[in-house]
This record gives sequence, C-alpha cells and structure tokens, in this order.
Amino acid sequence: MRVVIVEDQVLLREGLARLFADSGHEVAASLPDASGVLEAAGDAELVVLDIRMPPTFTDEGARAAAAIKRAHPSVGVLVLSQHIETTHAVELVPLGGFGYLLKDRVLAVGEFLEAAERVARGGSALDPQVVGRLLGRDRTLSELSDREREVLALMAEGLANSGIAKRLFLSDRTVEAHVRHVLSKLNIPEREDGHRRVLAVLAHLHASADQGPHAAGDDGLRP
Repeated sequence: MRVVIVEDQVLLREGLARLFADSGHEVAASLPDASGVLEAAGDAELVVLDIRMPPTFTDEGARAAAAIKRAHPSVGVLVLSQHIETTHAVELVPLGGFGYLLKDRVLAVGEFLEAAERVARGGSALDPQVVGRLLGRDRTLSELSDREREVLALMAEGLANSGIAKRLFLSDRTVEAHVRHVLSKLNIPEREDGHRRVLAVLAHLHASADQGPHAAGDDGLRP
C-alpha cells in the first residue's frame, strides 16, 4: 500500500511514516501541510492527514480530504483529529474510502493499521468516540440489548461481521444473529457490503437525531 502522510507535527509525522514502513507499506510522501497533497495523492492508495493544519489550524484537513476524494475518488483518505468533530466525519463518510479517527487511536497499532487498510480498500472507519456521540443522540435504541448496542457501534465504525466477532470474542454465527436483530429492530435493510451497511446505520442515526428534542444542539452534529 502506497501511503501519503500529511501532518504538521514532526514527531507524529515521522512516527506514522515509521509505523507504515515497519508494516510493509510504502510511504510515497510525507508532508507538513496540505499544499501539495492533491498532486501526491494521485500516486497513492491512502492519504493520512490531520484535520487541523497550517495556516489557520481549523479545517484544512477536512477540506483537503474532500478535494482529494473529488480529484481521486479511488484513493482512501484517513483523517486524524485531536478532538471529536462529528460534522466533518458525517459529511465525508458517504464518499466511501474514508476514515475518521482520534489521534490516540494510533497507539493501538494493530487496530489502526486494520482501519487504514480497510479505508484504502474503499471501506469506512469511524472512531468509536465519534460513533458513541452519534449513538448517544439516537432516540430509538431502547429496544436494543446492551450486546446489540455494542454490535451496532462496531457496525458504524465500519467493521464487517468477522471483525465484530474478533473484537467481541464471539462466533461469526452469533454476530450474524445480532446484526440481523439490530437491522430488523431499526428497520435498516440488510446489505452485504460493509460500507453500504455503515451508510445505512448513519442514515438511521441522522434521521433519529433530526427528529429528537436536541436536533439543533451545539455538539457539532449539525453544521
């Protein structure tokens, strides 16, 4: 996998480059800002970039991510953030081949690389805390058991049934049953494609949030 890294913090940029290189991936470019990322992305399979970069340290990374997906739709984009900013994540997930993780997820090297590789293949990867924020606003989850909520959260993160089974130490058959129950209770069509399933879950969460009493809240879910 050819990776482009865009991060203004030198230590993190070099650490990410070493992590990918040690895992057998090729770091095609390592950039301190987004000024040259579009050109570099054309020869990459995955771009990993900070959501806040020079010169304003606001949403340069999010805007660069959207530009990359427009110019190079097949390139995966993994955005890293210091804080939860759900608006950007939810807006970009429907593009496919997109991930949004908090920076401390890099410390869980195995899961981080798994998410990066999934995004490069066209899948999705949402940070558990972002998913938790979305699920916390949903008003229609009362029918789900605690285990079904766990499964739903991992579905929204982008994990396939096998990945959920591994994370929760369950059998594939047990996870399949939980997924069927979750989708049935939430009236979400069951689909095989992992990314399409993420979109279905997010669409449900959006609809519930829009109808809930806090739909116009100030937690960043709405632009």
